[in-house]
Amino acid sequence: MELIWQGTKQAVLLLIHGDPEVLRIMLLSLQISGTATLLSLLIGIPSGTILALSRFPGRGIAISLVNTGMGLPPVVVGLFVSIFLWRSGPLGFLELLYTPSAMVLAQMVIAAPVVTGLTVAAIQQLNPRLRMQLMGLGASRLQVVWLLLKEARLPLVAALMAGFGAVISEIGASMMVGGNIHRQTRVLTTATVLETSRGNFDMAIALSLLLMLLTFGVNVTLTWIQQRGRTP
Repeated sequence: MELIWQGTKQAVLLLIHGDPEVLRIMLLSLQISGTATLLSLLIGIPSGTILALSRFPGRGIAISLVNTGMGLPPVVVGLFVSIFLWRSGPLGFLELLYTPSAMVLAQMVIAAPVVTGLTVAAIQQLNPRLRMQLMGLGASRLQVVWLLLKEARLPLVAALMAGFGAVISEIGASMMVGGNIHRQTRVLTTATVLETSRGNFDMAIALSLLLMLLTFGVNVTLTWIQQRGRTP
């Protein structure tokens, strides 16, 4: 208990004094995971909408692959992204390995199936008659899709929270493609592992608490947006 108390005290002191290194790590964590989540939304929402509304051969297999991707181990994602970005890999010429961009790419691969799968579920849970009514009223295909997404906005915000939660807390992929380089690719999760390996448990606990505080703050904001959009 004393160790936990010391870690909590250390976290409060780091926040009060505004430690530049810790603030840098927190901002980089938010920047990388936020960018990855945004990119996963740009991929996942259109893909999920197509899977939910379209009928084509292999659709069931595609949805099964998406659902499988929702449980992809981060270390597996990190391994394959590393292979692709390695000097002799297909994307080695980009020289992205051990950079924040590589971490964004890996986290996007983790978050995209989560957003896609939850988007499919959000669209499919709508009343099938709604789509028919919209088409009967003369709405174009794009208008129908927009109105369906608007109707499903609450579960879509939940998909956003799930995608962000999946990447802000992951460690395996970030460590493998980012390398945990000081002042370059070190984020809260990798810094916590480093401090633990050094035996600095109070600092590791402090960083863990800051990670939870950051995640809580983002989710409080998204929850407020979600609940604000509810129909009374």
